Amino acid sequence: MKYDVVVIGGGPAGLAAAKAAYENGAQKILIIERDKELGGILQQCIHNGFGLHMFKEELTGPEYAQRYIESIEKLPIEIKKETMVLNITSEKLISVINPVDGYLEIEAKAIILAMGCRERTRGAINIPGDRPSGILTAGAAQRFVNMEGYMVGKKVVILGSGDIGLIMARRMTLEGAEVKAVVELMPFSGGLTRNIVQCLEDFNIPLFLSHTVTNVKGKKRLESITIAKVDENRRIINGSEITYECDTLLLSVGLIPENELSRQIGVTLDRRTSGPLVNETMETSVPGIFACGNVVHVHDLVDFVSAEGERAGKNAAEFIKEEFIKKDKFISIINGMGINYTVPQSLSLLESYKNIDVFMRVSNVYKNKRIVVKCGENELLSFKRNHLAPGEMEKIIIPSKILEKIDGDITIQVMEVK
Repeated sequence: MKYDVVVIGGGPAGLAAAKAAYENGAQKILIIERDKELGGILQQCIHNGFGLHMFKEELTGPEYAQRYIESIEKLPIEIKKETMVLNITSEKLISVINPVDGYLEIEAKAIILAMGCRERTRGAINIPGDRPSGILTAGAAQRFVNMEGYMVGKKVVILGSGDIGLIMARRMTLEGAEVKAVVELMPFSGGLTRNIVQCLEDFNIPLFLSHTVTNVKGKKRLESITIAKVDENRRIINGSEITYECDTLLLSVGLIPENELSRQIGVTLDRRTSGPLVNETMETSVPGIFACGNVVHVHDLVDFVSAEGERAGKNAAEFIKEEFIKKDKFISIINGMGINYTVPQSLSLLESYKNIDVFMRVSNVYKNKRIVVKCGENELLSFKRNHLAPGEMEKIIIPSKILEKIDGDITIQVMEVK
């Protein structure tokens, strides 16, 4: 079977990519989804707050997903659900298996990787203590409660203040559970400020920053956990322990881009994001292989995921039409002081690009700073920010008139306001 564009993943990134590929001239498009339905993680996110950027209205996760699903179903785009990708080669040969077709080999002119991300588990962070039931990731708990109809516990502590953990603190409270605390190792929250306000403060749920779980007790079911304060080197401060009786511990301790397939193809990964290195077209280090969404880096807003998918789909369509017109310049983006990572990590400067969006996360909480773009010692652009935090993605736009003047790699960093 031969296709122009094959999209791996039917979540928000993959759906937006497939739609954009079709709208930009790709004729034969296939979406491969391993689940029974399209929409990805959005189907279990029944809270609102989605779509403010993309649709200019507030939607729930399933409502947001349905907008894209309906638009895809109106187009001649083929979809294979319950389909697992077994192997991909750099020659764009994809091996898949599903209950209907059995084993298939698919050829593509361009591939878009949109596999999303997965949660870190207890084993990844080595929590000490017993091994009872009642310890699960916040995303797994969200699926049990919102989609399967099972209540996972009555007395809950949440480790990690990522957005999923914050949202589940509210969700468990609304379902009648007692959420005793949210515990965060870092001195700042990993979630959006609005989620801290709406999910914790509005329900009087305490947030313990610079704390972690030091012990777990329980035979068959979790009975109690102990938390303690940590110093600036993340070492436990003796005497600061607090013990909570609880039957459930939810883990919201980070998300990891799902990149086993990317490694298999030979795509170069960024050690900071754990996702592929991409340029402004979302093309990876392997020509004709594009990536978008949480497989590239973990986003805080699904609207940005969709926008990134649209960019990947558009450029995949242009790639197969051989409409990439590259300039004779290639620019690397260097992470300077205060910047944890940027996406894209490099610029190939296609003729078709007027302005370039650069997304980034900072490494600490900052007040009244500037995000500065420099080439050598020459300051090209400056963006004032009253508040910067690692849990909130930042976006800057580099205009084409600035890019034309660049002679060498650029550095993005956090600096003082002049």
